[in-house]
Amino acid sequence: MLNQDFLKSIPHSPGVYMMLDRKSNVLYVGKAKDLYKRLATYVHFSGAAHSKTAVMLSQVGKVNTLITHTEKEALILEASLIKKHRPKYNVILRDDKSYPLIKVTLQEEWPRVFMTRRKRKDGARYFGPYSSSSAMWSTLKLLSSLFPLRRCKGGTLKPRKRPCLNHQMNQCMAPCAGIADRAQYIAMVDKVILFLEGRNRQLLSDLQAEMTRASASMEFEKAALVRDQMRSLNRTLEKQVVVSELEKDRDVFGLARKGASVSTALLYIRGGMIQGSRSFFLADPYGDDAAILSQVLKLMYDETAPPPAEILLPVNIEDQDILAERLADFVGKKVALTVPIRGDRRHLIAMANTNAKQLFEDIKRKEQSWKTLSDAMMRKLALDSPPQAIECIDISNISGTNTVGSLISFKDGEPDKQAYRHFKIKSVHGPDDYASMREVLSRRFERGVENNDLPDLLIVDGGRGQLGIAEAVAKDFGIIDSIDLLGIAKERNDEGEKLYKPGRKNPIILLPHNPVLLYIMRIRDEAHRYGITFHRSLRRKSTMSSVIDQIPGVGSLRKKQLLISLGSMKKISQASVNELKNVDGIGSQLAEEIYQFFRT
Repeated sequence: MLNQDFLKSIPHSPGVYMMLDRKSNVLYVGKAKDLYKRLATYVHFSGAAHSKTAVMLSQVGKVNTLITHTEKEALILEASLIKKHRPKYNVILRDDKSYPLIKVTLQEEWPRVFMTRRKRKDGARYFGPYSSSSAMWSTLKLLSSLFPLRRCKGGTLKPRKRPCLNHQMNQCMAPCAGIADRAQYIAMVDKVILFLEGRNRQLLSDLQAEMTRASASMEFEKAALVRDQMRSLNRTLEKQVVVSELEKDRDVFGLARKGASVSTALLYIRGGMIQGSRSFFLADPYGDDAAILSQVLKLMYDETAPPPAEILLPVNIEDQDILAERLADFVGKKVALTVPIRGDRRHLIAMANTNAKQLFEDIKRKEQSWKTLSDAMMRKLALDSPPQAIECIDISNISGTNTVGSLISFKDGEPDKQAYRHFKIKSVHGPDDYASMREVLSRRFERGVENNDLPDLLIVDGGRGQLGIAEAVAKDFGIIDSIDLLGIAKERNDEGEKLYKPGRKNPIILLPHNPVLLYIMRIRDEAHRYGITFHRSLRRKSTMSSVIDQIPGVGSLRKKQLLISLGSMKKISQASVNELKNVDGIGSQLAEEIYQFFRT
Protein backbone atom coordinates (compact mmCIF):
# COMPACT_ATOMS: atom_id res chain seq x y z
CA MET A 1 0.00 0.00 0.00
CA LEU A 2 2.63 2.52 1.07
CA ASN A 3 5.08 2.76 -1.84
CA GLN A 4 6.77 5.35 -4.00
CA ASP A 5 3.82 5.53 -6.38
CA PHE A 6 1.51 6.35 -3.48
CA LEU A 7 3.66 9.41 -2.66
CA LYS A 8 3.13 10.90 -6.14
CA SER A 9 -0.36 12.05 -5.15
CA ILE A 10 0.65 13.52 -1.77
CA PRO A 11 1.25 17.30 -1.68
CA HIS A 12 3.85 19.26 0.29
CA SER A 13 1.07 20.78 2.44
CA PRO A 14 0.03 20.72 6.09
CA GLY A 15 -2.74 18.31 6.92
CA VAL A 16 -3.93 15.15 8.61
CA TYR A 17 -3.49 11.54 7.51
CA MET A 18 -5.63 8.57 8.55
CA MET A 19 -4.30 5.03 8.23
CA LEU A 20 -7.09 2.47 7.73
CA ASP A 21 -6.97 -1.31 7.72
CA ARG A 22 -8.48 -3.50 5.01
CA LYS A 23 -11.91 -3.28 6.66
CA SER A 24 -11.71 0.56 6.74
CA ASN A 25 -11.21 0.68 10.52
CA VAL A 26 -9.06 3.66 11.53
CA LEU A 27 -5.68 2.46 12.83
CA TYR A 28 -3.88 5.75 13.35
CA VAL A 29 -4.46 9.49 12.92
CA GLY A 30 -1.51 11.85 12.59
CA LYS A 31 -0.79 15.39 11.49
CA ALA A 32 2.09 16.90 9.60
CA LYS A 33 3.46 20.27 8.59
CA ASP A 34 4.41 18.61 5.30
CA LEU A 35 2.29 15.56 4.48
CA TYR A 36 4.67 14.36 1.76
CA LYS A 37 7.71 14.33 4.02
CA ARG A 38 5.86 12.68 6.91
CA LEU A 39 4.34 9.90 4.82
CA ALA A 40 7.66 9.37 3.04
CA THR A 41 9.14 8.32 6.39
CA TYR A 42 6.63 5.46 6.46
CA VAL A 43 7.30 4.50 2.82
CA HIS A 44 11.04 4.31 3.48
CA PHE A 45 10.71 2.80 6.97
CA SER A 46 13.52 0.31 7.60
CA GLY A 47 13.17 -0.49 11.28
CA ALA A 48 12.89 -3.90 12.94
CA ALA A 49 10.14 -6.16 11.61
CA HIS A 50 8.69 -6.64 15.08
CA SER A 51 8.61 -2.93 15.96
CA LYS A 52 5.32 -1.18 16.64
CA THR A 53 5.61 0.87 13.43
CA ALA A 54 6.27 -2.21 11.29
CA VAL A 55 3.31 -4.07 12.82
CA MET A 56 1.00 -1.10 12.19
CA LEU A 57 2.19 -0.63 8.59
CA SER A 58 1.60 -4.33 7.87
CA GLN A 59 -2.11 -3.79 8.64
CA VAL A 60 -2.60 -0.64 6.54
CA GLY A 61 -4.92 -1.06 3.58
CA LYS A 62 -5.55 2.58 2.78
CA VAL A 63 -4.37 6.07 3.74
CA ASN A 64 -6.70 9.07 3.60
CA THR A 65 -5.35 12.62 3.73
CA LEU A 66 -7.07 15.87 4.61
CA ILE A 67 -5.36 19.09 3.51
CA THR A 68 -5.46 22.13 5.83
CA HIS A 69 -4.29 25.72 5.40
CA THR A 70 -2.04 25.78 8.46
CA GLU A 71 -0.30 23.39 10.84
CA LYS A 72 -2.51 24.67 13.66
CA GLU A 73 -5.64 23.70 11.73
CA ALA A 74 -4.10 20.25 11.24
CA LEU A 75 -3.50 19.92 14.98
CA ILE A 76 -7.13 20.84 15.76
CA LEU A 77 -8.45 18.39 13.16
CA GLU A 78 -6.13 15.62 14.40
CA ALA A 79 -7.41 15.93 17.99
CA SER A 80 -11.02 15.92 16.77
CA LEU A 81 -10.55 12.79 14.65
CA ILE A 82 -8.75 10.92 17.44
CA LYS A 83 -11.62 11.61 19.84
CA LYS A 84 -14.13 10.55 17.20
CA HIS A 85 -12.50 7.33 15.96
CA ARG A 86 -10.38 6.31 18.99
CA PRO A 87 -7.80 4.60 16.74
CA LYS A 88 -5.93 1.53 17.91
CA TYR A 89 -2.45 3.07 17.63
CA ASN A 90 -3.19 6.54 19.03
CA VAL A 91 -3.00 7.35 22.72
CA ILE A 92 -6.47 7.01 24.25
CA LEU A 93 -7.13 8.20 27.80
CA ARG A 94 -9.51 5.37 28.58
CA ASP A 95 -10.52 6.47 32.07
CA ASP A 96 -12.20 9.70 30.92
CA LYS A 97 -15.67 8.25 31.51
CA SER A 98 -14.96 6.60 34.85
CA TYR A 99 -13.79 9.60 36.84
CA PRO A 100 -16.48 11.95 38.19
CA LEU A 101 -16.61 15.67 37.47
CA ILE A 102 -18.29 18.60 39.20
CA LYS A 103 -20.55 20.61 36.91
CA VAL A 104 -21.63 24.23 37.44
CA THR A 105 -24.51 25.07 35.09
CA LEU A 106 -23.58 28.66 34.28
CA GLN A 107 -25.87 28.59 31.24
CA GLU A 108 -28.95 28.39 33.49
CA GLU A 109 -30.73 31.36 35.03
CA TRP A 110 -30.29 29.84 38.49
CA PRO A 111 -27.13 27.70 38.25
CA ARG A 112 -26.69 24.39 40.05
CA VAL A 113 -23.65 22.40 41.23
CA PHE A 114 -23.66 18.60 40.95
CA MET A 115 -21.70 15.49 39.98
CA THR A 116 -21.58 14.27 36.39
CA ARG A 117 -19.51 11.84 34.35
CA ARG A 118 -19.92 13.46 30.94
CA LYS A 119 -18.61 16.72 29.59
CA ARG A 120 -20.74 18.51 27.05
CA LYS A 121 -20.29 21.78 25.18
CA ASP A 122 -23.35 23.32 26.82
CA GLY A 123 -21.96 26.49 28.40
CA ALA A 124 -21.42 24.89 31.81
CA ARG A 125 -18.11 24.79 33.70
CA TYR A 126 -16.63 21.39 34.52
CA PHE A 127 -14.09 20.71 37.26
CA GLY A 128 -12.07 17.55 37.66
CA PRO A 129 -11.99 14.74 36.88
CA TYR A 130 -11.59 13.57 40.47
CA SER A 131 -9.54 10.39 40.83
CA SER A 132 -11.17 9.86 44.23
CA SER A 133 -14.97 9.82 44.27
CA SER A 134 -14.93 10.31 48.05
CA ALA A 135 -12.89 13.51 47.61
CA MET A 136 -15.40 14.72 45.03
CA TRP A 137 -18.39 14.03 47.30
CA SER A 138 -16.58 15.72 50.22
CA THR A 139 -16.10 18.79 48.02
CA LEU A 140 -19.78 18.84 47.05
CA LYS A 141 -20.81 18.43 50.68
CA LEU A 142 -18.61 21.36 51.71
CA LEU A 143 -19.96 23.52 48.88
CA SER A 144 -23.58 22.79 49.81
CA SER A 145 -22.89 23.79 53.42
CA LEU A 146 -21.05 26.98 52.45
CA PHE A 147 -23.11 28.15 49.49
CA PRO A 148 -26.87 27.32 49.58
CA LEU A 149 -27.55 26.97 45.85
CA ARG A 150 -30.59 25.11 44.57
CA ARG A 151 -30.41 21.32 44.28
CA CYS A 152 -33.62 20.61 42.36
CA LYS A 153 -33.25 18.94 38.97
CA GLY A 154 -33.89 20.55 35.62
CA GLY A 155 -32.46 23.55 33.83
CA THR A 156 -35.73 25.47 34.09
CA LEU A 157 -36.89 26.40 37.57
CA LYS A 158 -40.40 25.24 38.47
CA PRO A 159 -42.23 27.87 40.57
CA ARG A 160 -43.37 26.79 44.02
CA LYS A 161 -45.73 28.44 46.45
CA ARG A 162 -43.69 27.27 49.42
CA PRO A 163 -39.92 26.60 49.65
CA CYS A 164 -38.66 23.06 50.05
CA LEU A 165 -37.06 21.52 53.14
CA ASN A 166 -33.56 22.51 52.01
CA HIS A 167 -34.49 26.18 52.43
CA GLN A 168 -35.77 25.55 55.95
CA MET A 169 -32.39 24.00 56.78
CA ASN A 170 -30.58 27.07 55.33
CA GLN A 171 -29.21 24.98 52.46
CA CYS A 172 -31.04 26.69 49.59
CA MET A 173 -31.90 30.32 48.82
CA ALA A 174 -35.25 29.13 47.38
CA PRO A 175 -35.33 30.92 44.01
CA CYS A 176 -38.29 28.67 43.16
CA ALA A 177 -40.40 30.53 45.72
CA GLY A 178 -39.30 33.94 44.45
CA ILE A 179 -37.49 34.91 47.66
CA ALA A 180 -33.90 34.74 46.37
CA ASP A 181 -32.06 37.84 45.20
CA ARG A 182 -30.54 36.97 41.80
CA ALA A 183 -27.50 39.26 42.25
CA GLN A 184 -26.66 37.60 45.56
CA TYR A 185 -27.24 34.16 44.04
CA ILE A 186 -24.88 34.80 41.12
CA ALA A 187 -22.29 36.26 43.52
CA MET A 188 -22.47 32.98 45.43
CA VAL A 189 -21.98 31.03 42.18
CA ASP A 190 -18.85 33.12 41.52
CA LYS A 191 -17.52 32.09 44.93
CA VAL A 192 -18.16 28.44 44.08
CA ILE A 193 -16.12 28.90 40.88
CA LEU A 194 -13.26 30.48 42.87
CA PHE A 195 -13.28 27.52 45.25
CA LEU A 196 -13.33 24.89 42.50
CA GLU A 197 -10.56 26.69 40.63
CA GLY A 198 -8.44 26.42 43.77
CA ARG A 199 -8.26 30.19 44.28
CA ASN A 200 -9.07 29.85 47.97
CA ARG A 201 -6.93 32.73 49.17
CA GLN A 202 -8.73 35.11 46.84
CA LEU A 203 -12.04 33.65 48.03
CA LEU A 204 -11.03 34.19 51.66
CA SER A 205 -10.05 37.77 50.86
CA ASP A 206 -13.43 38.39 49.20
CA LEU A 207 -15.26 36.84 52.16
CA GLN A 208 -13.26 38.96 54.62
CA ALA A 209 -14.26 42.09 52.74
CA GLU A 210 -17.90 40.93 52.65
CA MET A 211 -17.90 40.27 56.41
CA THR A 212 -16.41 43.71 57.09
CA ARG A 213 -19.10 45.39 54.95
CA ALA A 214 -21.87 43.44 56.66
CA SER A 215 -20.56 44.37 60.11
CA ALA A 216 -20.28 48.04 59.15
CA SER A 217 -23.88 47.93 57.93
CA MET A 218 -24.90 46.28 61.23
CA GLU A 219 -26.00 43.12 59.34
CA PHE A 220 -24.57 40.94 62.10
CA GLU A 221 -26.45 37.78 61.11
CA LYS A 222 -24.98 37.94 57.61
CA ALA A 223 -21.53 38.71 59.03
CA ALA A 224 -21.74 35.64 61.28
CA LEU A 225 -22.70 33.47 58.32
CA VAL A 226 -19.70 34.70 56.32
CA ARG A 227 -17.45 34.16 59.36
CA ASP A 228 -18.55 30.51 59.53
CA GLN A 229 -17.84 30.10 55.81
CA MET A 230 -14.31 31.44 56.34
CA ARG A 231 -13.70 29.02 59.22
CA SER A 232 -14.74 26.06 57.10
CA LEU A 233 -12.49 27.18 54.26
CA ASN A 234 -9.54 27.65 56.60
CA ARG A 235 -9.98 24.10 57.89
CA THR A 236 -9.89 22.89 54.28
CA LEU A 237 -6.76 24.93 53.53
CA GLU A 238 -4.97 23.43 56.53
CA LYS A 239 -5.27 19.96 54.94
CA GLN A 240 -3.79 21.02 51.59
CA VAL A 241 -0.11 20.62 50.75
CA VAL A 242 1.75 23.82 49.82
CA VAL A 243 4.28 23.08 47.08
CA SER A 244 5.16 26.62 46.03
CA GLU A 245 5.29 30.01 47.66
CA LEU A 246 4.12 31.47 44.35
CA GLU A 247 0.34 31.38 44.27
CA LYS A 248 0.30 30.19 40.66
CA ASP A 249 -1.92 27.76 38.82
CA ARG A 250 0.03 24.97 37.17
CA ASP A 251 -0.45 21.51 35.71
CA VAL A 252 2.61 19.31 36.18
CA PHE A 253 3.12 16.22 34.04
CA GLY A 254 5.30 13.27 34.91
CA LEU A 255 6.21 10.28 32.77
CA ALA A 256 7.72 6.85 33.39
CA ARG A 257 8.48 3.96 31.05
CA LYS A 258 8.80 0.25 31.78
CA GLY A 259 9.50 -1.84 28.72
CA ALA A 260 6.87 -1.03 26.10
CA SER A 261 4.48 0.44 28.68
CA VAL A 262 4.26 4.10 29.62
CA SER A 263 2.55 5.79 32.55
CA THR A 264 1.85 9.49 32.87
CA ALA A 265 0.84 11.43 35.97
CA LEU A 266 -0.69 14.87 36.28
CA LEU A 267 -0.61 17.08 39.37
CA TYR A 268 -3.17 19.89 39.57
CA ILE A 269 -1.62 22.85 41.43
CA ARG A 270 -3.86 25.82 42.16
CA GLY A 271 -2.76 28.80 44.18
CA GLY A 272 0.52 27.06 44.98
CA MET A 273 -1.21 24.03 46.52
CA ILE A 274 -1.84 20.52 45.19
CA GLN A 275 -5.56 20.19 44.47
CA GLY A 276 -5.55 16.69 43.00
CA SER A 277 -3.81 14.23 40.73
CA ARG A 278 -4.54 11.87 37.88
CA SER A 279 -2.65 8.98 36.29
CA PHE A 280 -2.85 7.10 32.99
CA PHE A 281 -1.41 3.72 32.06
CA LEU A 282 -0.65 3.09 28.38
CA ALA A 283 0.08 -0.59 27.85
CA ASP A 284 1.85 -0.37 24.49
CA PRO A 285 1.62 3.12 22.99
CA TYR A 286 2.91 4.05 19.56
CA GLY A 287 5.70 6.65 19.44
CA ASP A 288 8.49 7.95 21.66
CA ASP A 289 8.03 9.82 24.95
CA ALA A 290 7.78 13.22 23.25
CA ALA A 291 5.08 12.03 20.82
CA ILE A 292 3.11 10.23 23.52
CA LEU A 293 3.11 13.21 25.88
CA SER A 294 2.07 15.48 23.03
CA GLN A 295 -0.95 13.26 22.33
CA VAL A 296 -1.90 13.24 26.02
CA LEU A 297 -1.95 17.04 26.13
CA LYS A 298 -4.08 17.25 22.99
CA LEU A 299 -6.69 15.00 24.61
CA MET A 300 -6.55 16.55 28.08
CA TYR A 301 -7.67 20.08 27.28
CA ASP A 302 -10.58 21.65 25.42
CA GLU A 303 -13.26 24.32 25.89
CA THR A 304 -14.84 22.43 28.79
CA ALA A 305 -11.47 21.65 30.46
CA PRO A 306 -9.25 24.69 29.79
CA PRO A 307 -5.56 24.65 30.75
CA PRO A 308 -3.89 26.81 33.42
CA ALA A 309 -1.43 29.55 32.48
CA GLU A 310 1.58 27.25 32.93
CA ILE A 311 2.11 23.57 32.14
CA LEU A 312 5.32 21.90 33.30
CA LEU A 313 6.63 18.98 31.24
CA PRO A 314 9.37 16.40 31.89
CA VAL A 315 10.57 16.51 28.25
CA ASN A 316 10.13 18.74 25.24
CA ILE A 317 7.25 17.49 23.11
CA GLU A 318 6.30 17.39 19.47
CA ASP A 319 4.63 20.54 18.13
CA GLN A 320 5.31 22.37 21.40
CA ASP A 321 4.92 25.90 20.04
CA ILE A 322 1.87 25.18 17.89
CA LEU A 323 0.23 23.25 20.74
CA ALA A 324 0.80 26.21 23.10
CA GLU A 325 -1.03 28.40 20.57
CA ARG A 326 -3.94 25.98 20.47
CA LEU A 327 -4.19 25.78 24.26
CA ALA A 328 -4.19 29.57 24.45
CA ASP A 329 -7.34 29.58 22.29
CA PHE A 330 -9.20 27.79 25.10
CA VAL A 331 -8.46 30.46 27.72
CA GLY A 332 -7.94 33.61 25.66
CA LYS A 333 -4.43 34.21 26.99
CA LYS A 334 -0.92 32.80 26.71
CA VAL A 335 -0.25 29.28 27.96
CA ALA A 336 3.38 28.42 28.69
CA LEU A 337 4.65 24.88 28.05
CA THR A 338 7.91 24.64 29.99
CA VAL A 339 10.52 21.98 30.70
CA PRO A 340 12.19 23.19 33.94
CA ILE A 341 15.87 22.48 34.48
CA ARG A 342 16.37 23.48 38.11
CA GLY A 343 14.67 24.95 41.18
CA ASP A 344 11.21 24.39 42.65
CA ARG A 345 9.62 23.67 39.31
CA ARG A 346 12.09 20.83 38.67
CA HIS A 347 11.16 19.40 42.09
CA LEU A 348 7.53 19.40 40.97
CA ILE A 349 8.47 17.41 37.85
CA ALA A 350 10.32 14.93 40.07
CA MET A 351 7.19 14.57 42.22
CA ALA A 352 5.02 13.94 39.13
CA ASN A 353 7.55 11.41 37.77
CA THR A 354 7.45 9.59 41.12
CA ASN A 355 3.66 9.38 40.86
CA ALA A 356 3.98 8.00 37.33
CA LYS A 357 6.41 5.32 38.54
CA GLN A 358 4.09 4.48 41.43
CA LEU A 359 1.38 3.58 38.92
CA PHE A 360 3.52 0.65 37.75
CA GLU A 361 3.82 -0.54 41.35
CA ASP A 362 0.07 -0.24 41.86
CA ILE A 363 -0.60 -2.25 38.69
CA LYS A 364 1.94 -4.88 39.71
CA ARG A 365 0.34 -5.21 43.14
CA LYS A 366 -3.11 -5.52 41.57
CA GLU A 367 -1.86 -8.18 39.14
CA GLN A 368 -0.31 -10.16 42.01
CA SER A 369 -3.52 -9.90 44.01
CA TRP A 370 -5.57 -11.12 41.06
CA LYS A 371 -3.16 -14.03 40.41
CA THR A 372 -3.52 -15.14 44.03
CA LEU A 373 -7.32 -15.03 43.77
CA SER A 374 -7.31 -16.68 40.32
CA ASP A 375 -5.15 -19.56 41.59
CA ALA A 376 -7.47 -19.99 44.58
CA MET A 377 -10.50 -20.12 42.27
CA MET A 378 -8.88 -22.84 40.16
CA ARG A 379 -8.24 -24.93 43.29
CA LYS A 380 -11.55 -24.38 45.09
CA LEU A 381 -13.75 -24.63 42.01
CA ALA A 382 -11.68 -27.24 40.12
CA LEU A 383 -11.52 -25.08 36.98
CA ASP A 384 -9.84 -26.28 33.81
CA SER A 385 -8.10 -22.94 33.08
CA PRO A 386 -7.40 -19.60 34.82
CA PRO A 387 -10.62 -17.53 34.85
CA GLN A 388 -9.22 -14.47 33.10
CA ALA A 389 -12.58 -13.72 31.45
CA ILE A 390 -15.68 -14.30 33.59
CA GLU A 391 -19.31 -13.65 32.62
CA CYS A 392 -22.47 -13.95 34.67
CA ILE A 393 -26.08 -14.19 33.44
CA ASP A 394 -29.14 -13.23 35.47
CA ILE A 395 -32.85 -13.33 34.58
CA SER A 396 -35.11 -10.61 36.01
CA ASN A 397 -38.89 -10.27 36.06
CA ILE A 398 -41.62 -9.12 38.41
CA SER A 399 -44.88 -11.06 38.34
CA GLY A 400 -43.82 -12.50 35.01
CA THR A 401 -43.76 -9.16 33.18
CA ASN A 402 -40.96 -7.52 31.15
CA THR A 403 -38.59 -10.46 31.57
CA VAL A 404 -35.01 -9.46 30.74
CA GLY A 405 -31.62 -11.12 30.78
CA SER A 406 -28.46 -9.37 31.89
CA LEU A 407 -24.88 -10.35 31.14
CA ILE A 408 -21.95 -8.75 32.91
CA SER A 409 -18.25 -9.34 32.26
CA PHE A 410 -15.11 -9.28 34.42
CA LYS A 411 -11.62 -9.29 32.86
CA ASP A 412 -8.54 -9.98 34.99
CA GLY A 413 -10.54 -9.42 38.15
CA GLU A 414 -12.14 -6.07 37.19
CA PRO A 415 -15.51 -5.20 35.60
CA ASP A 416 -15.38 -4.81 31.82
CA LYS A 417 -18.44 -2.59 31.41
CA GLN A 418 -18.04 -2.25 27.66
CA ALA A 419 -18.93 -5.95 27.43
CA TYR A 420 -22.10 -5.67 29.55
CA ARG A 421 -25.25 -6.64 27.66
CA HIS A 422 -29.02 -6.61 28.15
CA PHE A 423 -31.32 -9.13 26.47
CA LYS A 424 -35.03 -8.59 25.87
CA ILE A 425 -36.62 -12.02 26.02
CA LYS A 426 -38.31 -12.66 22.66
CA SER A 427 -39.43 -16.31 22.61
CA VAL A 428 -40.87 -16.71 26.12
CA HIS A 429 -44.20 -15.44 27.44
CA GLY A 430 -44.82 -15.43 31.16
CA PRO A 431 -42.55 -16.21 34.12
CA ASP A 432 -40.40 -19.07 32.82
CA ASP A 433 -36.84 -18.51 34.07
CA TYR A 434 -35.53 -21.75 32.57
CA ALA A 435 -36.77 -20.96 29.06
CA SER A 436 -35.55 -17.36 29.38
CA MET A 437 -32.12 -18.60 30.51
CA ARG A 438 -31.98 -20.94 27.52
CA GLU A 439 -32.74 -18.09 25.10
CA VAL A 440 -30.10 -15.78 26.58
CA LEU A 441 -27.46 -18.51 26.65
CA SER A 442 -28.22 -19.51 23.06
CA ARG A 443 -27.88 -15.94 21.84
CA ARG A 444 -24.65 -15.44 23.80
CA PHE A 445 -23.04 -18.71 22.70
CA GLU A 446 -24.01 -18.16 19.07
CA ARG A 447 -22.21 -14.81 19.07
CA GLY A 448 -19.31 -16.22 21.09
CA VAL A 449 -18.69 -19.08 18.66
CA GLU A 450 -18.96 -16.75 15.66
CA ASN A 451 -16.57 -14.13 17.12
CA ASN A 452 -14.38 -16.54 19.09
CA ASP A 453 -14.85 -14.54 22.32
CA LEU A 454 -16.26 -17.06 24.79
CA PRO A 455 -15.47 -16.50 28.49
CA ASP A 456 -13.26 -18.85 30.50
CA LEU A 457 -15.93 -19.13 33.20
CA LEU A 458 -19.67 -18.59 32.85
CA ILE A 459 -21.72 -18.15 36.03
CA VAL A 460 -25.50 -18.48 36.10
CA ASP A 461 -27.55 -17.06 38.93
CA GLY A 462 -29.41 -20.14 40.15
CA GLY A 463 -29.03 -23.70 41.32
CA ARG A 464 -29.02 -27.10 39.60
CA GLY A 465 -31.89 -26.24 37.26
CA GLN A 466 -30.30 -23.13 35.74
CA LEU A 467 -26.90 -24.85 35.59
CA GLY A 468 -28.49 -27.81 33.77
CA ILE A 469 -29.87 -25.42 31.15
CA ALA A 470 -26.39 -23.87 30.69
CA GLU A 471 -24.83 -27.32 30.34
CA ALA A 472 -27.41 -28.43 27.76
CA VAL A 473 -27.01 -25.27 25.64
CA ALA A 474 -23.20 -25.54 25.80
CA LYS A 475 -23.46 -29.11 24.52
CA ASP A 476 -25.76 -28.00 21.69
CA PHE A 477 -23.09 -25.53 20.54
CA GLY A 478 -20.26 -28.04 20.99
CA ILE A 479 -18.38 -25.92 23.56
CA ILE A 480 -18.99 -27.91 26.74
CA ASP A 481 -15.28 -28.80 26.91
CA SER A 482 -14.14 -25.23 26.12
CA ILE A 483 -15.80 -23.37 28.96
CA ASP A 484 -16.20 -23.76 32.73
CA LEU A 485 -19.76 -23.47 34.06
CA LEU A 486 -20.84 -22.56 37.58
CA GLY A 487 -24.18 -21.96 39.32
CA ILE A 488 -24.58 -19.90 42.48
CA ALA A 489 -27.73 -20.05 44.60
CA LYS A 490 -28.68 -18.77 48.02
CA GLU A 491 -30.37 -21.68 49.76
CA ARG A 492 -33.36 -21.37 52.03
CA ASN A 493 -33.25 -21.60 55.83
CA ASP A 494 -30.18 -19.36 55.94
CA GLU A 495 -27.91 -22.12 54.70
CA GLY A 496 -25.80 -19.57 52.85
CA GLU A 497 -24.50 -19.65 49.28
CA LYS A 498 -23.98 -22.91 47.41
CA LEU A 499 -21.93 -23.34 44.24
CA TYR A 500 -22.87 -25.97 41.67
CA LYS A 501 -20.68 -27.52 38.99
CA PRO A 502 -21.61 -29.89 36.14
CA GLY A 503 -20.99 -33.56 36.91
CA ARG A 504 -20.73 -32.96 40.65
CA LYS A 505 -23.45 -34.39 42.89
CA ASN A 506 -22.93 -32.19 45.95
CA PRO A 507 -22.60 -28.41 45.91
CA ILE A 508 -19.34 -26.68 46.78
CA ILE A 509 -19.65 -25.09 50.23
CA LEU A 510 -17.18 -22.30 51.06
CA LEU A 511 -16.86 -20.40 54.33
CA PRO A 512 -18.77 -17.08 54.30
CA HIS A 513 -15.56 -15.04 54.46
CA ASN A 514 -13.69 -17.04 51.79
CA PRO A 515 -12.27 -14.61 49.14
CA VAL A 516 -13.38 -16.89 46.29
CA LEU A 517 -16.98 -16.96 47.50
CA LEU A 518 -17.00 -13.20 48.14
CA TYR A 519 -15.71 -12.56 44.61
CA ILE A 520 -18.32 -14.85 43.00
CA MET A 521 -21.04 -13.16 45.08
CA ARG A 522 -19.80 -9.76 43.94
CA ILE A 523 -20.11 -10.82 40.29
CA ARG A 524 -23.60 -12.31 40.87
CA ASP A 525 -24.78 -9.17 42.70
CA GLU A 526 -23.48 -6.96 39.89
CA ALA A 527 -25.41 -9.02 37.34
CA HIS A 528 -28.53 -8.73 39.50
CA ARG A 529 -28.11 -4.95 39.86
CA TYR A 530 -27.57 -4.50 36.13
CA GLY A 531 -30.61 -6.60 35.27
CA ILE A 532 -32.94 -4.95 37.79
CA THR A 533 -31.95 -1.47 36.53
CA PHE A 534 -32.86 -2.42 32.97
CA HIS A 535 -36.05 -4.16 34.07
CA ARG A 536 -37.23 -1.06 35.95
CA SER A 537 -36.53 1.07 32.91
CA LEU A 538 -38.62 -1.19 30.67
CA ARG A 539 -41.43 -1.34 33.20
CA ARG A 540 -41.46 2.44 33.52
CA LYS A 541 -41.62 2.83 29.74
CA SER A 542 -44.34 0.21 29.55
CA THR A 543 -46.40 2.02 32.16
CA MET A 544 -45.97 5.32 30.36
CA SER A 545 -46.83 3.90 26.95
CA SER A 546 -49.90 2.09 28.23
CA VAL A 547 -51.53 5.38 29.18
CA ILE A 548 -50.30 8.45 27.28
CA ASP A 549 -49.41 6.67 24.05
CA GLN A 550 -52.99 5.47 23.70
CA ILE A 551 -54.22 9.04 23.25
CA PRO A 552 -54.64 9.84 19.52
CA GLY A 553 -52.50 12.79 18.44
CA VAL A 554 -50.07 12.61 21.39
CA GLY A 555 -46.59 11.64 20.24
CA SER A 556 -43.28 11.57 22.10
CA LEU A 557 -42.75 15.35 21.88
CA ARG A 558 -46.21 16.27 23.16
CA LYS A 559 -45.92 13.58 25.85
CA LYS A 560 -42.68 15.19 27.01
CA GLN A 561 -44.25 18.67 27.05
CA LEU A 562 -47.21 17.42 29.08
CA LEU A 563 -44.94 15.84 31.69
CA ILE A 564 -42.64 18.89 31.89
CA SER A 565 -45.54 21.31 32.28
CA LEU A 566 -47.83 19.30 34.56
CA GLY A 567 -45.27 17.16 36.36
CA SER A 568 -46.80 13.68 36.49
CA MET A 569 -49.29 11.26 34.96
CA LYS A 570 -51.67 11.85 37.86
CA LYS A 571 -51.69 15.61 37.29
CA ILE A 572 -52.20 15.15 33.56
CA SER A 573 -55.20 12.92 34.18
CA GLN A 574 -56.69 15.45 36.64
CA ALA A 575 -55.93 18.60 34.60
CA SER A 576 -58.69 20.83 33.30
CA VAL A 577 -59.11 21.68 29.62
CA ASN A 578 -57.62 25.14 30.17
CA GLU A 579 -54.56 23.70 31.96
CA LEU A 580 -54.02 21.24 29.12
CA LYS A 581 -54.53 23.94 26.49
CA ASN A 582 -51.75 26.05 28.06
CA VAL A 583 -49.16 23.34 27.44
CA ASP A 584 -46.89 24.03 24.44
CA GLY A 585 -48.07 22.11 21.38
CA ILE A 586 -51.50 21.25 22.84
CA GLY A 587 -54.31 23.16 21.15
CA SER A 588 -57.93 23.52 22.20
CA GLN A 589 -59.18 20.46 20.30
CA LEU A 590 -56.42 18.13 21.52
CA ALA A 591 -56.81 19.44 25.09
CA GLU A 592 -60.51 18.50 24.94
CA GLU A 593 -59.65 15.03 23.58
CA ILE A 594 -57.08 14.40 26.35
CA TYR A 595 -59.55 15.61 28.97
CA GLN A 596 -62.27 13.28 27.69
CA PHE A 597 -59.82 10.35 27.36
CA PHE A 598 -59.27 10.26 31.12
CA ARG A 599 -63.00 10.55 31.85
CA THR A 600 -64.46 7.86 29.63
